[in-house]
Amino acid sequence: MNKYKDFENYLKEYPSADGFFGEYGGSFIDEKLIPAFKDADDAYEAICHSAQFINELRRIRKEFQGRPTPVYHCERLSRLFGHCQIYLKREDLNHTGAHKLNHCMGEGLLAKFMGKKKLIAETGAGQHGVAIATAAAYFGLECDVYMGEVDIAKQHPNVIRMKMLGANVIPVSRGLKTLKEACDAAFEAYLNEYKDAIYCIGSALGPHPFPKMVRDFQSVIGIEAREQFLDMTGIMPDAVTACVGGGSNSLGMFTPFLADPVEIYGVEPLGRGDKVGDHAATMKYGTKGRIHGFNTYVLQDEKGEPLPVYSVASGLDYPGVGPEHAFLRDKGRVNYVAVSDEEAMEAFFLLSRYEGIIPAIESAHAVAYAIKYAKEHKSGSILACLSGRGDKDIDYVYENYGCGEKYVEKYSK
Repeated sequence: MNKYKDFENYLKEYPSADGFFGEYGGSFIDEKLIPAFKDADDAYEAICHSAQFINELRRIRKEFQGRPTPVYHCERLSRLFGHCQIYLKREDLNHTGAHKLNHCMGEGLLAKFMGKKKLIAETGAGQHGVAIATAAAYFGLECDVYMGEVDIAKQHPNVIRMKMLGANVIPVSRGLKTLKEACDAAFEAYLNEYKDAIYCIGSALGPHPFPKMVRDFQSVIGIEAREQFLDMTGIMPDAVTACVGGGSNSLGMFTPFLADPVEIYGVEPLGRGDKVGDHAATMKYGTKGRIHGFNTYVLQDEKGEPLPVYSVASGLDYPGVGPEHAFLRDKGRVNYVAVSDEEAMEAFFLLSRYEGIIPAIESAHAVAYAIKYAKEHKSGSILACLSGRGDKDIDYVYENYGCGEKYVEKYSK
């Protein structure tokens, strides 16, 4: 069986009409929300094939977001590890500094079409919060962003950016005070405001139709990257990689390559190690379960309750994963690997020193795997999604890791 040929019609086949990727996905929500989610699905299906909507979104991407973002060859970093070449899809150059605006502008356009007055969202690293606040400002909508108190402290620059853009940043103090709790709070708020608001979830997860919508909006990453890499080199990359928290940048990168003879690697956060509460490597340690209204793999206890998770990257510390990732894992098309905090931070500083690019810590996980791949292969190439820039992280990184001398000094000898 040709595993690549099996994916030639993938986007037409998945998800199913009721939002399933095999056994994953679906919509398990409060009865009050069923009409709201159906309305969102109907509206999306009505406009996603509309020339007017598509042309307006293309105009926004070109004139406002600055797309297409380039593919960049890391010549010095590649030379450091041998002959395997490392390339980056530069989503850090997308307006607001990350990939998140790709789906937020689409969702904002959808909200206007539906006559909504407010965007509700959660955020971890703050990049989704900034993107949704940007979309709200662009379309003249109100905006509430729920964010855990731990992440508010770690991601202070993004908190200020959201407020400057006019968003209400609502602290969440329950539980671990991070991304999972922010999702809980945003869902609860939406339950009370769904008639006038739309919930713009921050990744390719949640109840149907959001995993499908976010994947479709984010696929611009891989569509551009595939064409750009072929134009630059005349061949396909040997491998493609991206970090995986919920899974939006990675699905955007991966789906256009599914039918190509390219190896694909999703990179999860191993954090401090394999103990409960020290990582957020859902694919490595999770089991089948349900979280936030959909079926997927979840880091959970015997009762099905989510376990505590951790990552140095605020945008990756989620105890579940998007349902499409769970499906692609079971199908054997995507390989899921894990990278530790230390490996991610080494990649953070090496990319900064050797290429003049300061990445988001989330994105540094993908760079770390690209470096590992380059060390293990004597030739070929790997294309990594640099999902965001590290402006938001520099205060936290400097306070905890300094300027990275210990990570780079062994390579300068």
